[in-house]
Amino acid sequence: MAKTSVIARANKVPKFSTRKSSRCFKCGRKHGFMRDFGLCRICFRELANEGMLPGIKKASW
Repeated sequence: MAKTSVIARANKVPKFSTRKSSRCFKCGRKHGFMRDFGLCRICFRELANEGMLPGIKKASW
């Protein structure tokens, strides 16, 4: 989990647009972020396995 100060800093409007960083809304993680869902890969996997994300199911073949 990211510190609350780091999350608060990411929510502020940056001075330059290239400084904007997208973070997971659940845990605040910066890397492994999926824009379509607004989640990091870890939170995405947890919610998908629980069936909380509509239209997502585990692939099996």
